Amino acid sequence: MPDLLLELFSEEIPARMQAKAADDLKALVTNGLVDAGLTYEGAAAFATPRRLALTVHGLTTRSPDLREEKKGPRVDAPEGAIQGFLKSAGLASVAEARIVDDPKKGRFYVAETLKPGRAAEDIIRDLVPAVVRTFPWPKSMKWGSGTLRWVRPLHSILCTFGPETEDPTVIEVEVEGVASGNITHGHRFLAPDPIRVRRFEDYVASLERAKVVLDPARRRDIILHDAKDLAFAAGLELVEDEGLLNEVAGLVEWPVVLMGAFEERFLDVPDEVIRATIRANQKCFVLKDPATGKLANRFLLTANTVAEDGGRTIIAGNERVIRARLSDAKFFWEQDLAVPLEDRLPKLDVITFHEKLGSQGERVMRLVALAGAIAPLVGAGKALAERAALLAKADLVTGMVGEFPELQGLMGRYYATRHGEDPSVAAAIEEHYKPQGPSDRVPTDPVSIAVALADKLDVLTGFWAIDEKPTGSKDPFALRRAALGVIRIVLENGLRLRLTSLGATPDLLAFFADRLKVQLREQGARHDLVDAVFGLGNQDDLLLIVRRVEALGALLSSEDGRNLLAGYRRAANILKAEEKKGTAVASSVDEALLTEAEEKALWAAVRTATAQVADALAREDFEAAMTALAALRPPVDAFFDAVLVNAENTAIRANRLALLTAIRDACHGVADFSRIEGA
Repeated sequence: MPDLLLELFSEEIPARMQAKAADDLKALVTNGLVDAGLTYEGAAAFATPRRLALTVHGLTTRSPDLREEKKGPRVDAPEGAIQGFLKSAGLASVAEARIVDDPKKGRFYVAETLKPGRAAEDIIRDLVPAVVRTFPWPKSMKWGSGTLRWVRPLHSILCTFGPETEDPTVIEVEVEGVASGNITHGHRFLAPDPIRVRRFEDYVASLERAKVVLDPARRRDIILHDAKDLAFAAGLELVEDEGLLNEVAGLVEWPVVLMGAFEERFLDVPDEVIRATIRANQKCFVLKDPATGKLANRFLLTANTVAEDGGRTIIAGNERVIRARLSDAKFFWEQDLAVPLEDRLPKLDVITFHEKLGSQGERVMRLVALAGAIAPLVGAGKALAERAALLAKADLVTGMVGEFPELQGLMGRYYATRHGEDPSVAAAIEEHYKPQGPSDRVPTDPVSIAVALADKLDVLTGFWAIDEKPTGSKDPFALRRAALGVIRIVLENGLRLRLTSLGATPDLLAFFADRLKVQLREQGARHDLVDAVFGLGNQDDLLLIVRRVEALGALLSSEDGRNLLAGYRRAANILKAEEKKGTAVASSVDEALLTEAEEKALWAAVRTATAQVADALAREDFEAAMTALAALRPPVDAFFDAVLVNAENTAIRANRLALLTAIRDACHGVADFSRIEGA
């Protein structure tokens, strides 16, 4: 079967947009082909700075014919209705319609029409311009006098279709004066001449000869391999950076890795600052000395050309820029060190945190109070926690953080250490932002824990108080991340905290419940068990909630637990039905009205289990509570097998319903079983 090759050639596509654009091109074209009735064996999309390319293998040559039936009026319908049906179905007379007998609806006309399939060339000819015109670039532009919007000016469209054994056909399309053909272009400087292409295999090979590596994954591999080799040859080690690697691979079509240097005097600046400076301004990699683990005064750049002078001019140009940027960084570093963090605090008073929540200075005061309250609960010294909270945001007004906001916290730690602050205080200044994502580490030092919790809880309680909560996919203040951060800090450090005592409201607790479900679901736990535990009310100790959930999960994974749940459902359903009918239910079980051995045994078991569950919960022994509850399974089964709940005697019936209530209440002692899926 034939293959389709499509290339959209333009000016440089921003690196950050390339991967998604390739995926979008593949999805739009293949979905369009399938919607039109074609099938294919495989497809792959690629991106370089100047092109998006797509190959679709094994595409069918024609869409299938479609036979459609259109139901018409009854044969005895008015003539006008019949004529209207014939016209809409494209029939000349009723003789061309089929009559169908239906036992209920009688005899009626049916028109059968055949919709011929379409050639793949025609489908592609219609599809490609539509894809180009509606392409979902996050940002696009117009140029010249046309109306087409594209990420950068579009120069050419390559579109060929045909089997491997024949010369492919050029699918002729035109979009705003850009006509399709079988021509592409290689490297802008190294091989600018037009290249005639037949199909994907020679397309890739021709581009390679023209100094263009089509596959971004291969460009990444080339850069990484050559960077490691250059570093090794210099006795150094590459500081790997996946994000930068992906970006650089999107900036070049023919990657050439070169090594440059900067003055050793800049190594007095913290490694993270050097790395951020070189990365942000020149998209270069840094190197470290494997013997010391410290950065070396070398960097690696990725050129997009093979220079006649071996790259010396390119290296020199990058060295000039990096020297200037590192000079700025060294200036910021030295100027920042000259002013203690505490002396910077007044500047926070003029920085607005949120118009309804005050300034950063006011927020710092809230953090100090909250960190001081949390400190004894997590084993931290109150004075140290308050000191760390006081200084936690001071680096926001330093020159270095103003230049590189991503270094906030880290620079505060450096400055606090240089100014002689306690190591725990310095560490907390950096770590109070953590964790910032699922892969980020959780602080473990008690002072860091206190300030990190204070920072996140202040954000949550503050925005909840002004009713700025996440809605749908919108979470502009990263409140979901803050809640997950609190959950991870508490659980991974085994902390016992009552969230309500730290300002959490009932609806904020519900938000924590939702985030906890996400966290536990990722660990394989059932989200409905979280609902069942939160359903008890007054559950604001995250660690105990998780322990309850784990114990409940263990119970329900056992045969006794599953059968007990079934018995609970039966009891709850009977009670619900009888309460809906207004049937009387005794307020308590009257032993004198227990006539059957099975109900007497069940009542004794319920009383025993209820007492044991209460005792176990008081000791926070949730496994023992579940074990006591599981013991109800045999007497519950025996009761439902032998006893008729809805006895004719109203007093006995009301008493037996009270016994079912006792079963339900016993289960609700450990969790709200009604919230368990299927309950």
